[in-house]
Amino acid sequence: MTYPEAVAWLYAQSRAGAPRGLSRVQEVLGYLGHPERAFPAIHVIGTNGKGSVVAYLEAALRAVPQRYGATTSPHLVDFAERIRTHLGFIPQAEVVRFVEWARRQSFREPVAFFDLTTALAFQHFAAQRVALAVVEAGVGGALDATQVLPDVQVTILTNIGEDHLETLGGSLEGVARDKAGAIRSGVPVVTGAEGVGLEIIRQIALERKAPLYVLAEGGPLFALPTEPSLLGRFQRQNARLAAAALRLLGYSEAAVAAGLSTAVHPGRMHPLLYRGVQVVLDGAHNPPAVRALAEEFPAFHLVFGAFPRKDYPAMLHTLRPKARSLRYTQAATGALSAEALQQVYPAPYFADPLEALADAAHLAQRDGQPVLVTGSLYLVGALLERLGVWALPQCP
Repeated sequence: MTYPEAVAWLYAQSRAGAPRGLSRVQEVLGYLGHPERAFPAIHVIGTNGKGSVVAYLEAALRAVPQRYGATTSPHLVDFAERIRTHLGFIPQAEVVRFVEWARRQSFREPVAFFDLTTALAFQHFAAQRVALAVVEAGVGGALDATQVLPDVQVTILTNIGEDHLETLGGSLEGVARDKAGAIRSGVPVVTGAEGVGLEIIRQIALERKAPLYVLAEGGPLFALPTEPSLLGRFQRQNARLAAAALRLLGYSEAAVAAGLSTAVHPGRMHPLLYRGVQVVLDGAHNPPAVRALAEEFPAFHLVFGAFPRKDYPAMLHTLRPKARSLRYTQAATGALSAEALQQVYPAPYFADPLEALADAAHLAQRDGQPVLVTGSLYLVGALLERLGVWALPQCP
């Protein structure tokens, strides 16, 4: 089996309509000898900002230096981006070996892509004897595959917003209860949530006797010793959450500062120069993320692509007032069609994202405004790869 074949097989796996739950990933981990028991972890949950928080934490652990593991999703270009340690990406050969093993098993239930990917990550971390893993949840919290972690040292609940509503209860309160359901008894919780989300987090943290630290209440725990390396005003919140978690775990101020100042997170407020035009690519794919992104610009030429399961009308309504021009494109296989997008706002559609970018850049050359590409992280990854500028630094 080749690496592309192994990744394709992983993507083809689903729970076949079965309810969300932990039984599938628990069975896989049991077959593997429960590697999730081999390391402590920081569990990162929330609607937006999870990947950025992981990037700050990972940079701090790299600076210490410490044997660590980190997971994020989705990837930009290569599946291996999802699973990293102090040594870099998971080797392709290890992915192939795991898939060949998984294909030989007779699991009781259909095992989904994220269940398998989570089990692979934990097996890899155990093999590398990591001292700490920083694990990003997939969808939700209480029923997410990552909830099987038995030794969580800190839970970071970034925020509660409108995404995956159809999966997580159909309302903001439902999303909050699902995500806050991951809070563990006695384990500290750091959160940037507000409003109804924070109310539910407070309730569950109190019930489970989990110490709660709230960003909105401030204090030295959330202080920034340096400006964060990632662009965007919203990154200050993500940086403060990461700093608080590191301090709760006893890391030095030097480690906190190093993490905040050296973090790398491609595809988020990602700047580049294309045909003399400033271009910013950002994987914002839900209304809260798009609102925060739009605040960073007075105006822009917009290239937009998204998926049917996302609230793309709300995203476009947020972005359109600042857009000097608008072009649609195909984010990836299965993304929104021209017809669906044009029902929200009429605009030209380009099947090729690079053609959409080139057309937007032509107008941007005239008025000096930047081009903003957003709506899907898959779209951002496709463009970075096509432009030949994609790179996620391997760890030394």
